[in-house]
Parts: sequence; C-alpha cells; structure tokens
Amino acid sequence: MNFSIKIEIFKEGDVYVALSPELNISSFGETIEEAKVSVGEAIEAFIEECEQMGTLEVVLEESGFSQSKDIWEHRKPILEEALLVAR
Repeated sequence: MNFSIKIEIFKEGDVYVALSPELNISSFGETIEEAKVSVGEAIEAFIEECEQMGTLEVVLEESGFSQSKDIWEHRKPILEEALLVAR
C-alpha cells in the first residue's frame, strides 16, 4: 500500500516541528531533515497500529483519503485561502 501524505514543517524555538495535518500526527527534530524522518516514523507506526487493529481503511476514509489503484490520496480542495475572522 502506498500513501500520499502532506506534511508541514514549522520552526518552534530551537526545534523543527513536522505536522501531518491530514492525520493529525506530529513530531520534531533538531533539523528539518530530522523532523521529516521523525514524522515519517510516527506516521508509519500509526499505520501499522491501524493495520493490526483492522481499522486502517476506515481511519483513512474518515480522514478524507480515498484509494486510487494502489495509492491512498487525501482529497484535494478546490480552493485554499486564509479567512480573517473579526470579533
């Protein structure tokens, strides 16, 4: 099974935080590369656990993924923008 999963990297203090917003998984590292490897390992562990529990397909579908051939991909927005909400 193959997955196409987006990650975002943020600098927080002295570390880099890597986030997979689609699965709500995050990790960190002292460098960008370490953060990417670390979040990749966290995603792999999450997927393995879901497979062992027999819930992987349900979890992915509920997270907005669909399977196309042998690749699970997240839904693509038709529009992305920042919205300013004033109070």
